[in-house]
Amino acid sequence: MRVRPWLALVLVVAGAGAVEAWRLVTPASPRREPLTVEIPANQGAIAIAGHLAGAGVVTSAPEFLLLSAVRGSVRRLHAGEYEIAPQATTVDVLALVESGRVKQHVVLHPEGATLAELARVLEASGLARAADVIAAGRDPLFLRAAGVDAPSVEGYLFPDTYLFVRGMSPPQMLGRMVHRLETRLGPEIMARARQRGLSLRQLLTLASIVEREAVGRDERRLIAAVFWNRLERGMPLQADPTVQYAVGRERRTLTRVDLEADSPYNTYRYSGLPPGPIASPGLDAIEATLDPAAVGYLYFVAVDDHRHHFSTTLEEHRRAVARYRASRPR
Repeated sequence: MRVRPWLALVLVVAGAGAVEAWRLVTPASPRREPLTVEIPANQGAIAIAGHLAGAGVVTSAPEFLLLSAVRGSVRRLHAGEYEIAPQATTVDVLALVESGRVKQHVVLHPEGATLAELARVLEASGLARAADVIAAGRDPLFLRAAGVDAPSVEGYLFPDTYLFVRGMSPPQMLGRMVHRLETRLGPEIMARARQRGLSLRQLLTLASIVEREAVGRDERRLIAAVFWNRLERGMPLQADPTVQYAVGRERRTLTRVDLEADSPYNTYRYSGLPPGPIASPGLDAIEATLDPAAVGYLYFVAVDDHRHHFSTTLEEHRRAVARYRASRPR
């Protein structure tokens, strides 16, 4: 049977269309793990198609462009960092880039963490340079815009798990964390703070010291009581974490020279609260600060990695320190 020329052309075109359609719904490359692809900002559709084809997540740039044109999305493709599933097809990739559902990075800011520790986490995640995060956290313009009445954003970054996307600026990320603090504290906590004569900065400052000193959750109210008792008597707080913060030693053992550092954060040399928080206190530490235990303790010393010994008199405290030092491995 003789096939007419026009019918042959139709069959060829149909066959080519079927092959093209099959390619669009077939994964571009066999992968078992997701692949992260970053589309730079301010790129046109042609450049985006080439970038995706070069990364091996679409079958070809022309096919991606053609599909985008058919769907009318050539002018609404979003830049950003995308996580491409192992079996994603060209159709899937286009839908993802059309939606702008960029990859989210999980960032954990735990209780007692500092701005410097957060900065290192963000740098390790590739979200920002550590130096830029610290600079933003101390920038007076940012602090004023965020409503932070303190020398830095230290302590105002609520401990929590956050989802950040690449391209967010340090002020944007820090601002989100400050806003989380505002929403979690609420008017009831602030009313209790005012009843105790504490401003927000003072509350966070004292709570941050409690947070860094406490080993177990059940000790927070006892440690808060020690500091409240010292403040009421005009005694210096003598809290090691404040000196660690002052000399930049974070969680390392202090030396005698460190304890003599001339810094308003050195609570061995200066009575009262330091100028601002030294870390991010969690809600438990804030609650303990507002509701300290009804005890007369003025001293405490770490017995081991899990608990402290509390004392009312200096003589009792010295005996406890001697016992602790004698029990330490040499």
